[in-house]
Amino acid sequence: MISQKARYAIKALIALASAPPGAPVQTREIAERGGRIPRAFLEQILLDLKRHRVVESRRGKVGGYSLTRAPGDLSLGEILRIVDGPIAPLSCLSKNYYRRCDDCEEEDTCALRLALIEAFEAQVAALERTTLADVLARVAAAKGDTSWEAPNSFVGAYI
Repeated sequence: MISQKARYAIKALIALASAPPGAPVQTREIAERGGRIPRAFLEQILLDLKRHRVVESRRGKVGGYSLTRAPGDLSLGEILRIVDGPIAPLSCLSKNYYRRCDDCEEEDTCALRLALIEAFEAQVAALERTTLADVLARVAAAKGDTSWEAPNSFVGAYI
């Protein structure tokens, strides 16, 4: 299960991904588009995403947040790792945060590890291949909008 923080982060990024490339979106609008995300919590999430160079911000009257990369270049797996840290159910399954389990005598024959590894690998593969552009396309299809296409290029850039 993902955290509430991760849910809000994904909703905020979907709101930004649905904006024109490079166009800043104000925090108030992101909170509304994301389903009434608490603004104080949203601001913390956006600062964390900014530190990881997923979003950038502009100050001023026409300021706000925008993505630093195309929606097709941001996977759900990457977002979850940024917000929640390791996504593996066991530390011995994590590729980025591997740590041998304290109570494991033999990792190669550990029943718990063997029971979870296939399901976990399938989950990670799905999260890594699913991008924000994929999510937007699925939402458009669910709404019956077959005209929506992910942008082939990205106008926004690091400033």
